[in-house]
Amino acid sequence: MTVSFHTVSVVGAGQMGVGIAQAVAAGGYAVTLYDIASDRLPQALGAIGTSLARQSGRGLMSSEAAEAALRRVSVTSDLAEVGRADLVIEAATEDEVVKKAIFTDLTPYLGPDTLLASNTSSISITRLASVTDRPERFIGLHFMKPASVMKLVEIVRGIATSAQTYDAAVAFAESLGKTTTQAEDFPAFIVNRILVPMINEAIFTLYEGVGDVASIDKALKLGANHPMGPLELADFMGLDVVLAIMNVLYDGLADSKYRPCPLLVKYVEAGWLGRKSGRGFYDYSGERPAPTR
Repeated sequence: MTVSFHTVSVVGAGQMGVGIAQAVAAGGYAVTLYDIASDRLPQALGAIGTSLARQSGRGLMSSEAAEAALRRVSVTSDLAEVGRADLVIEAATEDEVVKKAIFTDLTPYLGPDTLLASNTSSISITRLASVTDRPERFIGLHFMKPASVMKLVEIVRGIATSAQTYDAAVAFAESLGKTTTQAEDFPAFIVNRILVPMINEAIFTLYEGVGDVASIDKALKLGANHPMGPLELADFMGLDVVLAIMNVLYDGLADSKYRPCPLLVKYVEAGWLGRKSGRGFYDYSGERPAPTR
């Protein structure tokens, strides 16, 4: 199926939204980046420019291509402008209430053929689609972090998602140079259904004193050939995101093996969310990250 999208809106100017906007712009599409907090938008645009310049400096794209991609990105805090796009990708915080509110507010501004997607890493596509007027034109497009670099996009069909919507989503992701996998609409899909419980188990391993932060990460990097240790990866993802996904798994599957580690809960309660807050399983205030336990 030929991709019929020309314009794309991305809702949410956090790390994921910025990365997705960059990937889409680099793929040749005009992108509108939205955030309800308009003061975030200049910073987001600056982050995209910096990232594109870094990729150009590393020889991953020409300086001309980087400049052209940046010119294709615009920012707005007007939902009506968002709704005029051919495809809208929601990339807000991993909270079902927040995401549903966005889709509810956005629906009146959509064109009749606009396709909706969520970048949720764990929440039911069927439930998110149910608050819109087009569940058949709603799909999960789960980009991996950082979205501008990682090659995989999980495509998640809700119960009402049409075959045409699925085909269009696959073709769109592939047009960005991504590889896709199809996942059914079960809690956390494929990647996070496997990855996040492993991270949670690593946190239990720390909590129970089996090993310290450095030992656990070293063990998985050298013993399992992982590029990042599980605690380092948790800090990169954001401990609030890890906890949110574990809660979706625990609530959705009712299995005690998905119980979030109490230490993870405490870190999130303390505001120790990883890299983005400056402290998690590592302290990022110095020249090099230092284990906190």
